[in-house]
Order: sequence, then C-alpha cells, then structure tokens
Amino acid sequence: LAELGLEVHAVRGQGYRLPSPLELLDQAVIRQALTSEHAACLQSCEIVQALDSTSDQLKRHAVPVPSGKAHACLAEWQRAGRGRRGRQWVSPYGSNLYLSLAWGFAETPGGLSGLSLAAGVAVIRALRAMGIQDAGLKWPNDILRHGGKLAGILVDLAGESSGPCSIIIGVGINLKMPAHAAGSIDQCWSDLSDRQDGPSRNLLAAGILNNLIAMLLEFSQQGLTGFLEEWRCYDVIAGQTVDLHTGQGIVQGKVCGIDEQGGLQVNSQGKTRSYHSGEISVRLAG
Repeated sequence: LAELGLEVHAVRGQGYRLPSPLELLDQAVIRQALTSEHAACLQSCEIVQALDSTSDQLKRHAVPVPSGKAHACLAEWQRAGRGRRGRQWVSPYGSNLYLSLAWGFAETPGGLSGLSLAAGVAVIRALRAMGIQDAGLKWPNDILRHGGKLAGILVDLAGESSGPCSIIIGVGINLKMPAHAAGSIDQCWSDLSDRQDGPSRNLLAAGILNNLIAMLLEFSQQGLTGFLEEWRCYDVIAGQTVDLHTGQGIVQGKVCGIDEQGGLQVNSQGKTRSYHSGEISVRLAG
C-alpha cells in the first residue's frame, strides 16, 4: 500500500489502517449510471489499476474510433499523468479521478480549440449536477475552485489532420489530494476535501462521461456556438488583468472574455486582440 503512495497508519496492538476509506472504481456502477443514449455510444470502458496515463492508453489500444462512438479509460493511479504544456498531473492512487474518453468524428472538426472550451463546459455541468456550484472556468478549460486548480482537461487529436479522426479528452479532477502528494504540485490547486458530502468517484465518473458524450454529440452538429454563452457564465477571469506567456514573450492586459471562435480577448495598451493557441499560459498579474 505504501508503494502505491497510500498513507497507512499503524495502530498499536491492532494492525494498520487507512486514514479514510477508499472508493475504488467499479465499471458496473459507472455503466449503470449512464443514460441509455450515452451508454449506446460507449463501446468500451476500461478500468486499470496503474498505467502511465489514461490518454496514452487509449492512443495505444482504442483508436481509431468509429464516428459517433467512444471508448473510455479510467485509472486508480497514473505514473505519468499529463497536463497542458507538458506539465505533470499528480495522480496518487485512489484519491482523485483520472479519466480519458476517445471519440470518433466523421470529419476533423474545424477549430479544435473550440472543442477544448466545450469540454470545459461539460465538466462544469457534471460538477454542478453533483452539487458543486462554486467551480468556474479559466481559459481555455482549467476548472478553478477557491482560486486553485480543481481539474484539468487535455484534448489530443489522434489520426489524420483531415477526414475521419479520433480525439481524446483527458480529465483529471482533484477530489481528496493526500498531503504527501500535494508537495510535488507546482501551482495553486484545490480539491473537494472540505466538503462533507464529497461526491462518489464512480458517480462523478459516470457524470463526466454522460456530459462529455452529450457535448460531443452537440459539438458534431453545431460546433462551439451552443456553448459560448454558458462558458461565459462560468468565466472567472473576465475583467481581470493577466500575464499571457506566449512563445514571443509576456503580454499583460485586461481580459475581455472570449470571441465567437473561443479565442481569449485581451486588451493591452489600448488594443484588443484574440489569442487562440493552446500553448499560451494565462496567469493573473501580480
């Protein structure tokens, strides 16, 4: 257990115990909580004890994916979980949620950056359905709570850049981050450990899958359009001054929301410009 990164307490004369119960992932519980429409789209749902990353697992074993169909992979522990810009996603055993979904498109959707924003809306919807009303979005799709990062989303394209393709959406959500694991996180983070009614890992996993599949079905028909106003409602940095870290340097300016293509609008030195690259890092100034 210690090798898995679990905290184990020794109780004199009695043995050993975990400081709090673990809810391990259960495929039957997850599938039972899916809607019939979304379950019909999900061709497989794999639960793995330990791997490098759920997205890499899908790349190896589940792509290409037929149009309108999905494969899911969940893990108890990731050795090499990935965030945006190559950052490590800290993934201790059985504590949080690590999930990836591969989906097939008949044609490569225009504006995959828009899909990234729509995925953020889908995760927020799932969290709100579980009673978590105080989470918001930081462009393009970071989920923030109490000023720290609660969840991260990474969208990868697998296949050709034109014609049929598969996309993989990786989602990591901090539910109850162990103190020993938190020390290796290099940014402000948050979890749900302060909630007495913390969500079931299995029911939250099902909620994420339901909402991601619903989003992908809608995105296939109308792109980002149907998600723009909802994304703006959850925007937590609109009107704030930020530093944009780009490949050409740092740009400081005031956030003016997002444009119709999902680009971040920033006013700097009296001029407003939209930024679309997923390689841009946004940080609150000061």
